[in-house]
Amino acid sequence: MPNTAPSATAPLIVIDLQTGMFDGRFDPPIHDADAIAERARKLIDWARHTGRKVAFIRHDGPEGDPLAPGASGWPVWPLLGQAADEPTFGKTVGNAFSNAELGQWVAGQGASDVMLIGAQTDFCVAATVKGAFAEGLGVTVVSDAHSTLDSQEEKAPDIIARHNEAFVKQGVRLTTTKALVEGEH
Repeated sequence: MPNTAPSATAPLIVIDLQTGMFDGRFDPPIHDADAIAERARKLIDWARHTGRKVAFIRHDGPEGDPLAPGASGWPVWPLLGQAADEPTFGKTVGNAFSNAELGQWVAGQGASDVMLIGAQTDFCVAATVKGAFAEGLGVTVVSDAHSTLDSQEEKAPDIIARHNEAFVKQGVRLTTTKALVEGEH
């Protein structure tokens, strides 16, 4: 079994787990939303307890969009328990590293790799994987802690599974919430 453990300095980056992904007011919640929120909380707690930094990414949608700044869907999902000292980096495109401040923050942690969780698998998570590689970072994706919505052609679980396979082919290390939280590699 290959080593799926991220480095001890790898921060946890929580991508677009915003109210609009969970509350169902404008769009359906992401697939398995309650379980994704629970796993995200466990991973955030694990990261804190292991001395890792946590950053949140928030998509800033256009005016009128449920994820537009100030809209009800825009805030980081409160049930994740973001701490006051954990930064939020805004973005307007899929790749979280399009916000140069994120790359600077990661570098400031002395990190050569990152751990990614969040939404949506086939958009912002996939784009951020590519963005992290473009920054020269190693990438670990927690395979059971990212999600998306059904598309017209494909159900969300199939999209997630297909992307997990594609991530591995791109050089991503995959792990699970249980492997990290319980220390099983």
